[in-house]
Amino acid sequence: MTITQIDQGQRYRPRMAFLKKLEVLLVEMQDPQSGIKTQIQNMPEGSIPHTVVGCDMLQWIVKRLEITNEEGLHLGSMIMKCGYMYPLQDRKNLNLKGDTSLYRFQTPYFWPTQQWGAEDTDYAIYLAKRNIEKKGALEDYEKEHYSILNKRINHKWDFIIMQAKEQYSAEKERTKEDRYTLAFQEKAYWLVQRTPPGMQDTLDYGLDRAVDLCENKVNQKKTTQVYRTEIMFLQQSLMKTATKSSVSLEGIVKYCEQFCSNDPIISGCLPSNPWISDDVDFWELNAKLVEIPTKARVEKWALNFSELMKDPKGRQSFQLFLKKEFSGENLGFWEACEDLKYGDQAKAKEKAEEIYKTFLAPGARRWINIDGTTMGITVRGLKNPQRYVLDAAQTHIYMLMKKDSYGRYLKSPVYKEMLSKAIVPQEVVKKSSYNPFARKHLRSSPSPILLRQLEEEAKAREAATNVDITQVMSKLDRRSQLKQEAPPAK
Repeated sequence: MTITQIDQGQRYRPRMAFLKKLEVLLVEMQDPQSGIKTQIQNMPEGSIPHTVVGCDMLQWIVKRLEITNEEGLHLGSMIMKCGYMYPLQDRKNLNLKGDTSLYRFQTPYFWPTQQWGAEDTDYAIYLAKRNIEKKGALEDYEKEHYSILNKRINHKWDFIIMQAKEQYSAEKERTKEDRYTLAFQEKAYWLVQRTPPGMQDTLDYGLDRAVDLCENKVNQKKTTQVYRTEIMFLQQSLMKTATKSSVSLEGIVKYCEQFCSNDPIISGCLPSNPWISDDVDFWELNAKLVEIPTKARVEKWALNFSELMKDPKGRQSFQLFLKKEFSGENLGFWEACEDLKYGDQAKAKEKAEEIYKTFLAPGARRWINIDGTTMGITVRGLKNPQRYVLDAAQTHIYMLMKKDSYGRYLKSPVYKEMLSKAIVPQEVVKKSSYNPFARKHLRSSPSPILLRQLEEEAKAREAATNVDITQVMSKLDRRSQLKQEAPPAK
């Protein structure tokens, strides 16, 4: 378990609007006249002043804000999880109970909006003081924090122990009630700032930022550190590359055009679509380590080096070529790094040491050639091996194969022979099995206008077949005779 500081670059990040509203409500709660009634409670540790009963607090919230009991319990729990109140009985349960459970208001010095953050030094002093007081009987997560802090800030551990002893001696001079009250407050503060495993961290505001977006720029005093932080943020913004949308779209179009023939959805599946025809030939021809791959698969290796490295069959063919050039250890090292990166994390240390002995150590069995700078980074990282410890060396070997060996591989007899022997599947359309739940193809009915035109044409053809030609010819002859007998016009 690692300990993360609350202040990770954003100065006093908890100063947010909703915390200010909660503080206004807390002030009203502690009003002597209109606030929640407090009392002195006798407990095994002693008499604790200014205690609050859970049911009284719930009734006050419901009446003051005019909300339901469920909403009041939720708001009361949020107040405690933010560190403004703490329970006196069930210490780790930061949820408001509407019964006779006892609570107490946290002193404003420990409110999360104060100008000091929860640093590792303060937490180490608190744990050292509890270790002295409890004689080593800390909780499991506190013991883990204690050992981690001892390694992290070991250079000033003597100062931490001295401060813890002084605070422990000063507490002995206080009264019993004050001593236990202060212990409750500190315990509640670190319960919120250093959340135990399994509890919700309400004050976790996400990733680190170079500036505090919640900071009041108007009332802030402009110091040298403020200007330096702002300049750093602006420089980082200027370093970010910006690409026009038209250039990005052109890149997407070129990529789609290049890989269009290899897309089974756009170009189809050969010999047949297994999702429609229930034919498994497509899967068998494109298996990971099939003996003879398809021509489209082999041609895809020539598009770019990443496509070749993503295909297990392509890496197998590339490994055969590298062995002929006496550089097969490069691809073996790259594959071993991939296994380290995406394999079992419990065996990461053993795998990293084995890779170093096999590929990187002086006189290694399959020694690879990398520059001194990369070797220095790798050796320093192997002191604390983890999943990505060999990234620098892996990237160096990857670029070496891409710029040097990949071009020669595409021109080699190994690739040409693989391309010549590749299979070109012929399209086969097989009748799919009957599926009673399959969607039926529906045909749309013709337009009524077209139907009317077809009917009129049919009537015209029928009328033409029923006409007597002799009658038509006799009428034409009679009209011609009438025109000849008519006198000429004057």
